[in-house]
Formats: sequence, C-alpha cells, structure tokens
Amino acid sequence: MRPMNSAPTAGTGRVLSGMRPTGALHLGNYHGALRNWVALQEGYEGYFFVADWHALTTDYADTSLLQKHVHEMVVDWLAAGLDPEKCAIFVQSQVPGHAELHLLLSMITPLGWLERVPTYKDQQEQLKEKDLATYGFLGYPLLQSADILMYRAAWVPVGEDQVPHVELTREVARRFNNLYGRDPAFAKKVKAALGKLGPAEVREKY
Repeated sequence: MRPMNSAPTAGTGRVLSGMRPTGALHLGNYHGALRNWVALQEGYEGYFFVADWHALTTDYADTSLLQKHVHEMVVDWLAAGLDPEKCAIFVQSQVPGHAELHLLLSMITPLGWLERVPTYKDQQEQLKEKDLATYGFLGYPLLQSADILMYRAAWVPVGEDQVPHVELTREVARRFNNLYGRDPAFAKKVKAALGKLGPAEVREKY
C-alpha cells in the first residue's frame, strides 16, 4: 500500500479512500479529495466509503445527525461525478468485516504504537472541548488500518497528516504476518517503519 497525495492520470491497482460524515461538504473537501477520486475512478479499481464509524471516534456524544450527513455526503459525491458504475461506493458500518478486522488487529497492536501517531496528541489539542480519552479515538488509526488491509489496497489517497497512519498500517501488517509465520524479517522492517512515526524510542517487544 502506498500513500497517494495527488491524482495520477492513469494507472493500475486498487485505490481505497474514505471520508467522515461530520457535516456539509465544502470546497476544501472537493479540491482536497473528491476531485481526485473522480479522476481516479477512470484508471483504477476504486473503493470509496462513507467512514461513519470514524465519525464516532470524535462525535460519539451526539449521533442525531449522523444518518442525515451520511445521505447528504453520498448525494454530494454523485453530484461531483463519482459514478457507481465505475467504482464501489459504500457505507463503512454496512460491512461488518471492518469492525471484525479492527477487533482482531487490536489484539496484537502495542499501545505505544498508537500513542506515538502524531495526530493523536495534535487532535486532542485541537479538540479540547471534547472528551477524547477513549480507545475509539486512540484506535482510530488502527480502524483505518483495517479499512486498508481488508481491500488489499495498493494506493491510499491521503493528506499529509494521514501518512503516518499508512506507515502504521504497514507495521501492523508486518507484525501480524510475523506472528503467524510469514515474514522472518519482521523486526528489522518494523524498526525502520517506527522511525518514520516519531522521535520516541522503540521500547515495545515484538
């Protein structure tokens, strides 16, 4: 899997990306992601999903508008040119495998890996008015890992702040493979990947 920071004109492989239904879409959503998705559907196998479980990681206290936002988001996607004849469009919570794989990955992922993801403390600072002392918020990048690994995506369009989440996905997959006998070079690869996540010293045992 590789992060994709802009839409290429042609290519091969599976692309996966999602968007949280936290309110009305704006020009930033269009220019930052949706416009690229519309271009990607022409040359890639596209999987684009409404990340409603991800929305709960920060907005769990009030879910009264969630379904309305889900519906409006899909309508906006279609209006922008995303075509269900050319790509898969779906709601995350309607595919139980996302939750199941997230649960299984949570059994093998050291807490330190999640605590070192840069967005964890950054968003806590930005969203001080919300109680984010929950596993749901801490485990948000791991849920994203489950999203990616479920579909074996080769390309993952993300913003710069999400690149560490893709790196985390790589190390979680390597740890899983090592535990079940697939990758004898796991430890070396994990140390290299952890070096990209942050300056903290690697203390976890693999």
